[in-house]
Amino acid sequence: MLKPFYQEKLLEAGCDEAGRGSFAGPVFAAAVILPMDFYHPLLNDSKLLTAEERNELKPIIKRTALAYAVAMVDHNEIDQINILQASFKAMHLAVDKLRKKPSLLLIDGNRFVPYKNLRHECIIKGDGLFASIAAASVLAKTHRDAYMKQLHNEFPQYNWKSNKGYGTPEHRDAIQVHGLCKYHRKSFAIDPAQYALFGEEGEVGSDD
Repeated sequence: MLKPFYQEKLLEAGCDEAGRGSFAGPVFAAAVILPMDFYHPLLNDSKLLTAEERNELKPIIKRTALAYAVAMVDHNEIDQINILQASFKAMHLAVDKLRKKPSLLLIDGNRFVPYKNLRHECIIKGDGLFASIAAASVLAKTHRDAYMKQLHNEFPQYNWKSNKGYGTPEHRDAIQVHGLCKYHRKSFAIDPAQYALFGEEGEVGSDD
């Protein structure tokens, strides 16, 4: 069962991103402040949920949260500043947009660039431990999936409505046939010889 909060004194926001390992499109991040008594039996790390479960949770999280926000950094900026920094920036942008300001950020992962003067805690696999981070993972994932489905309409040959831009065999084959398009991340080594490297890092897959 997810823990409802990290501590009891400070207002905390969970933060997570989606799309870090994708070959194409933006990285999304969400920040969510939940009531301390929030509970939903489906809520978990978004990677462990089906698309239907994530879409069921999305409006519940938005309706129940004390505050939430979603932000993105596009493929061009990812190429300019690198994907790790882009992920941190997307989280910062999401926190910027919160209508209620937290005093503590719970960050999924082991690294983060501090946001202004706010305290933060990096929590490895935090989206499977704390409700607010899990909620952020669901919002980031569902918003990004919807965005990639829109991009699919412009470049259907890559089937982004299914693979969401990740380096699936289908997507790799399409790149070999059609080459790269304007939404692919040019700073990524999107070359057949490099695919094994991405796989070893756990960056390839239809979920994030």
